[in-house]
Amino acid sequence: MTDDATEIARLIATAGRRRPPLLWAALAAAVLALGGAGWWVNASGGDAIVTYDTAPVTRGGLTVTVTATGTVQPTVKVDLSSELSGTLAAVSVDYNEKVAKGQDLARLDDTKARAQVANAEATVAAARARVTQAEATAAESAESWKLAQQLEERGITAKRDFISSDAEYRRARAAVDIARADLTVAEANLELARADLENSVIRAPIDGIVLSRTAEVGQIVASSLNAPVLFTLAGDLSQMQLQVDIDEADIGRIATGNEASFTVDAFPGRSFPARIAQVRYASETTDNVVTYKAVLTVENPEGLLRPGMTATAAITVAEVRDSLLVPNAALRYAPPQTAQSSRGGSGLLGLIMPRRGPSAVAPASDGKTVWVLRDGVPVAIPVTTGETDGSQTAVTAEGLSEGDAAITDQSAEQ
Repeated sequence: MTDDATEIARLIATAGRRRPPLLWAALAAAVLALGGAGWWVNASGGDAIVTYDTAPVTRGGLTVTVTATGTVQPTVKVDLSSELSGTLAAVSVDYNEKVAKGQDLARLDDTKARAQVANAEATVAAARARVTQAEATAAESAESWKLAQQLEERGITAKRDFISSDAEYRRARAAVDIARADLTVAEANLELARADLENSVIRAPIDGIVLSRTAEVGQIVASSLNAPVLFTLAGDLSQMQLQVDIDEADIGRIATGNEASFTVDAFPGRSFPARIAQVRYASETTDNVVTYKAVLTVENPEGLLRPGMTATAAITVAEVRDSLLVPNAALRYAPPQTAQSSRGGSGLLGLIMPRRGPSAVAPASDGKTVWVLRDGVPVAIPVTTGETDGSQTAVTAEGLSEGDAAITDQSAEQ
């Protein structure tokens, strides 16, 4: 019996001489109950059986990737509108049709444009005639001026007549210059009219395929800054690009030339290769999240990939070969530390609130130590960490070998 129980027994014996028997029996029952409770508490603080969860240390390669999402896009995409206002008289192509550079796609009603060309041609013809007329007048005036000059030198004609002839000659030469300028303006207007007639036909600027078409026969097209897009053409779809958004936390590891692979929902289980061709400096902010655009080149010889497909890319940013690999859980593990709780009181209070055993404190891992189980005993081994793929980390350490059992967790049973 403990010292506390002895003290209670002594008090009961002393009190028994002047207390009723019923009170004496109640005190005795209390002693037995408290003694049992004290035994249970002390027993519960006894040694526990510890079981360790381990994973083997391996040797091999490690690939570190950055995940990003984006869309598949054509390498070249062109939106076509009309430079002129008018009514569409004909539409020659439809969705998914392949077109060649210069091929007619649609045509506006060109009645007005043809009339403007005819008017400009007539204006040019009249301007050329005026140039011929002015040149003839200038030639006549030149001969008259020469004759007047000879007569004036001989003193046969009056000075006034020579001045009048000289002025007429100068006016004739100026008329030639004016007529030639008018001809230049007329020819320029003819070129503009012919350009408008040419632009009444909408042609393909590239070899490609028609992705979309909003043009319909009879549709009125208004030429403005916000002119409607009539056709969208894509270049060769055997060569495409993937534009992905890289999180600002990962952009420092991304570089031109990085290899990557990506998947699309249309072909689950299939991976497509790609390579980063450009990482843009300009940032994009969406919902306070900053990202940077990366452009990856994609080969599409089978034509499986289509513009606008959503893709998830895994970009390889680092590779490690022939290194010791430990699970990341092993770097987070540390044996729990123990702390002794406060002791119970003495005397009767000590019996009611007995002593408690040691309690566990949450482990504190520095991420640079691997605990290895050897002969059933945990052994700490300092390591230098390298690249990680999220589940394993490459490490270098003295005393750590392939096949060692790295402790990842532990459990205890009473």
